[in-house]
Amino acid sequence: MNIGEAASASGVSAKMIRYYESIDLIQVAGRTDGGYRIYGTDDVHVLRFIHQARTLGFPIEQIRLLLTLWKDQHRASAEVKAIAEQHIAELDTRIAELVEMRDALAHLARHCAGDQRPSCPILEELGRGDERKLARRELRLLRQSASRADD
Repeated sequence: MNIGEAASASGVSAKMIRYYESIDLIQVAGRTDGGYRIYGTDDVHVLRFIHQARTLGFPIEQIRLLLTLWKDQHRASAEVKAIAEQHIAELDTRIAELVEMRDALAHLARHCAGDQRPSCPILEELGRGDERKLARRELRLLRQSASRADD
């Protein structure tokens, strides 16, 4: 099948298939005499694996590891589980950061009159942003170092 058919069958766009080839995530496809890429069912299966892993938010380097483990019939499932648990921890961190962002923006929106007056706490906060962000980061680092000292 050609790249368009492989894209349709796998759920991965032709552009991403070419990108995955360029970074050696997948094997470079064979070519017809006319220079068109040719994909087989095994290639589509690998692309579906990558698509599912991307849907779950795995970064490329973790997908590379997972593909290697997937192809190794003698792998230890403990390795796969460790990668998944690491990814879960990263997702938890990102979720916490997103919740913090949503809560901060919701707080600002509640305090914005949303009327014809020019005063707007949302814009004021955005204009002040870096100062508070740095102060929060410094406070967080101080708390972390203090908690490590207590351990």
